[in-house]
Amino acid sequence: MTDSPIDHEIFSELKYATGEEFAAELVNTFLDEAPGMIDELKAAAGASDTDRYRRAAHSIKSNANTFGATALADLAKDVELGNLPEAGDLADAEALEAALNTAVAALRSLIDD
Repeated sequence: MTDSPIDHEIFSELKYATGEEFAAELVNTFLDEAPGMIDELKAAAGASDTDRYRRAAHSIKSNANTFGATALADLAKDVELGNLPEAGDLADAEALEAALNTAVAALRSLIDD
């Protein structure tokens, strides 16, 4: 068993379904947009905007599931379904950001092979 942040079976299925080149494009798009999703989550938490907060977490979860970043997806799901943190509490966003950074490094290595 591996401790990879990416489920290689899911990622392989994506490459098979879309083609290796298009899968790499999808990953690159996610890598470009993911920091903005984290920023959106932080802004929503700061503004105490529950709907915006949940949408941002949902977007992260959905994208992570697409690429097999299951640990990131599970954490994003917990954030999405949890309570809005107190204003200024960015612990959930910071945990998601750390998990995202781990997933990003793994995804980069998969498309750079």
